[in-house]
Amino acid sequence: MLTDTEIVKQATTQPITDIADKLGIQDKYLMPYGRDITKVNIDALLEPNNRPNSQLILVSATTPTPAGEGKTTTTIGLGQAFSKLGDSVCLALREPSLGPCLGMKGGATGGGYSQVLPVDRINLHFTGDFHAITAANNLISAAVDNHIFHGNALNIDPRQIVWRRVMDMNDRSLRQIVLGLGGKMQGIPREGGFDITAASEVMAIVCLARSFNDLQRRLNNTLIGYSYSGEAIFVRSLGITGALLALLRDALHPNLVQTLEGTPAFIHGGPFANIAHGCNSILATQMAMHHAEWAITEAGFGFDLGAEKFFDIKCRMAQLDPAAVVLVTTVRALKMHGGMDKNQLTTVNTEFVRKGLENLDKHIENVTTFNKVPVVALNRFHDDSDAEIAIIRQHVEQKGFLFAQSDHFTQGGAGAIELAEKVKLAAQDSKPFKPLYQLEESVVDKIRTVCKAMYGAKDVAFTKEAEKDLHHVEALKLTQLPICIAKAPSSLSDDPLLHGRPKDFQVTVRNIQVNAGAGFLVVLTGNIMRMPGLPKDPAANKIELLENGEIIGIS
Repeated sequence: MLTDTEIVKQATTQPITDIADKLGIQDKYLMPYGRDITKVNIDALLEPNNRPNSQLILVSATTPTPAGEGKTTTTIGLGQAFSKLGDSVCLALREPSLGPCLGMKGGATGGGYSQVLPVDRINLHFTGDFHAITAANNLISAAVDNHIFHGNALNIDPRQIVWRRVMDMNDRSLRQIVLGLGGKMQGIPREGGFDITAASEVMAIVCLARSFNDLQRRLNNTLIGYSYSGEAIFVRSLGITGALLALLRDALHPNLVQTLEGTPAFIHGGPFANIAHGCNSILATQMAMHHAEWAITEAGFGFDLGAEKFFDIKCRMAQLDPAAVVLVTTVRALKMHGGMDKNQLTTVNTEFVRKGLENLDKHIENVTTFNKVPVVALNRFHDDSDAEIAIIRQHVEQKGFLFAQSDHFTQGGAGAIELAEKVKLAAQDSKPFKPLYQLEESVVDKIRTVCKAMYGAKDVAFTKEAEKDLHHVEALKLTQLPICIAKAPSSLSDDPLLHGRPKDFQVTVRNIQVNAGAGFLVVLTGNIMRMPGLPKDPAANKIELLENGEIIGIS
């Protein structure tokens, strides 16, 4: 098998204008970034909808493991399979963050014969959306500190500033910092910190905004802190909303690229469903549905994190309802959830596969909780045995669910034909999704519902800090907002070391942050951090720029 880089070198791409033409997008709406990338102006959505009966497919996965489940790769391969079947299809994916690209995870453009192109540009700076969001976020931070420095007419209490700076890089040393050191002219000393850009509320606002007017409204409603008297202070009081909109002008428009096989793909919005809502933008999803009969999107990490937020936040806000749900798993992942050492996962072992099925079963149950029926996709690796795969297929089919083995990594769209056919079959009997909770329920009840129903928790405990946060939410009269739980992605519990299907555990809620502009409450559990750190041997050590301008080592 060729390497990802070698496969990309052999690819013959179409001009991005041809890809847009395939979707019926007029040239006047294109904002090209060279031959291979273009933004599509959101005004294209105002044109008559030539795909009024477009169906949305959601791809999610079982609990992630170091072996990788290949959710994005499966999404890309599935889209290519629809193209091979002669169907009109468009993907709607999330943008990669530089943090994991240079850290532990690597890039997020797929792999093998199921990749989106151009790999290096998408994984690095792409069209600058992350940089624009970083700049907008940090303008708010700068404006807050500047306001305090120049007299503090809003009476902002530096001890109660809730707005944090961000950067699109894994840097654990910036999680907690002290600002304003160095004397009177350097600002007012106070504690602060950095989150990663993907976890910024500005990222969520861009992903959930439906128009520039909606973007403006959400930015104005963003909470930055409290006054000495306890009054809430929002971005609108700083007088910088116009500048924020200027910084985000281009970032709001979705980005169009293509797969190795020429399937259109909108890539727009941030990842990290463990510390953010983790979905691609509503506008990108709408753009895909507006211009194709089938739109395929993804939500992760596991279904318990990304897909729950997809349904309870994104679908609720945008009136979306997927016709089918694909649940991706692998033999390796199930073996690890069954207790097998991560260094032995390539060894054939049917016993550990059987034990790991309990993790798959929990995610299947989670899908049905939303009134959806999953199609289980086995993303095949070269060292998977037929006996191991047969166990999974038999288990899923005995439960009455559709199962498909997918070889999209080695075969591209041709390897995902069985999966595409099963998805189309499932879409014929789709029922409206049912939210996990009602917005009118108390915040505590909503948190308990998600923790018990999605994670399998026995109960939820709230720290004293979380209880104080609840009082703030009640005082702001924002209890009706949906919740966005930040939790360890490698476990159904809030303990990252518990694999399989943990039972009789308690989830600890340590903080609740108000994201009034985005329109949800961020619930921090366990020891989850919103600024990751780099591993001992980061992916950045493998990236090189050759003399001919080619970048290698990104995967």
